[in-house]
Amino acid sequence: MRSKITLPALSESAFLRYFNFTALYFTEGLPQGMLFIGLPAWMAMEGKSPGQIGGFAVACSLPWTFKFVVAPLMDRYTYLPMGRKRPWVLLGHLGLILSLIAMAFVPDPLNNLNLFMGAAFVVSSFGAIQDAAGDAMAVDVIPDDQQARANGYMQGSRMVGSSLSLVLCSWILKEYSFEAAILALCLMVVIITVVPLLLREQKGEKILPFTPGTASLESQKMQMTSWATILTALYKVFRLRNSLLVVVLLFITQGSYNFFETLLPIFAVKITGWTNVFYSQVFASADLFGGIVGMLAGGWLIEKFGKKRMINIYFFMIMGMVILLDVSKSYWHNTNLLYGFIVTYRLFNAFAKIGVFAIAMQCCSRNVSASQFTIYMTMGAMGSIAGAALIGPVKENFNWEITLLFFVSFLALAWLVLQFLNIDRHIQKLAELEEEEVEKQALRMS
Repeated sequence: MRSKITLPALSESAFLRYFNFTALYFTEGLPQGMLFIGLPAWMAMEGKSPGQIGGFAVACSLPWTFKFVVAPLMDRYTYLPMGRKRPWVLLGHLGLILSLIAMAFVPDPLNNLNLFMGAAFVVSSFGAIQDAAGDAMAVDVIPDDQQARANGYMQGSRMVGSSLSLVLCSWILKEYSFEAAILALCLMVVIITVVPLLLREQKGEKILPFTPGTASLESQKMQMTSWATILTALYKVFRLRNSLLVVVLLFITQGSYNFFETLLPIFAVKITGWTNVFYSQVFASADLFGGIVGMLAGGWLIEKFGKKRMINIYFFMIMGMVILLDVSKSYWHNTNLLYGFIVTYRLFNAFAKIGVFAIAMQCCSRNVSASQFTIYMTMGAMGSIAGAALIGPVKENFNWEITLLFFVSFLALAWLVLQFLNIDRHIQKLAELEEEEVEKQALRMS
């Protein structure tokens, strides 16, 4: 008989781990490019107010705050023969595909803003599920010594996916229609879904429910079947001082980035005179450059020089750049100045995010990986909402110079929080808690 050839599982191959999470984050970036950048720029070009654009940004960001509701379900319930988190990843992809199809058929979206925002909310909801499941899978299967480099690939590929969808779908939006642009976005998600369909988490698991395979012993050991155990483990983890510092760090950084990056298309269209398509092309080029360099060098730099040291450098570089832009008002109409600023900003922004997310992943307990990492990311999403909600009040009451300095002050606060974080001590505490849980499970089974 001819033996059946199967791909190695993620737990068996570092290359497939990097490839899988690169693909998952690429998929995550696809809808984000249009929802958070392309469509707000289109709205600005079509004369929508900063308040309306900020409201759309809130609708896109809000579902990411609900991940903490879904994440415990991921830790508690799954179909183990297909893996701990892979079934949830596939559910997120399926939901993205169906919700994008529905969004494509919203009639006259700019004059039906409530329906338009509702559709964006649903797409973001499934994007949040896909993201939470992918993050939790990464915590489960990526060894500690590969997490920094993996985050470089992950964050870089997310930016590449965002830039690709941004430039392609913005062009389709201009040349054809809103419907065609969103359906093209959907098609890209369909193609990438092949990757999680074919790659198992652990050896011997099922590809699909009706194919051969069984639950792995490793997954059975890690899976928690009691709500009390999950909640107790989460309580113990978040009692740790450094867990709370990671929460605050993510809230401030993600809030400041969303505040600034939602304002950028408004600034480019209203002040520099760009069109939404040109802005999308510039931002996509910046993300493509930042994403590729982040994939090649972001994780390596963190591994070589340390997370905190490199994040400190990136924060100061970003703050310095924005201050220079702030004092260069007489050159704001210069297209080359803004183009260079956006490209450089997105490069250092990519590097900073790689570092912060690597810290968050490293500070997670594998026992409650989905819940803990999702709480981290949820607080980041809540920060994004806070940042978007500040756009209207700040821009309506302050000029552009003061508005830019708000972003600088937010990032300076994030830098201050980072100085109090002790990663090594936190990892030691997590190891003690995980060992304690193993001993308790052994006693229960004896």
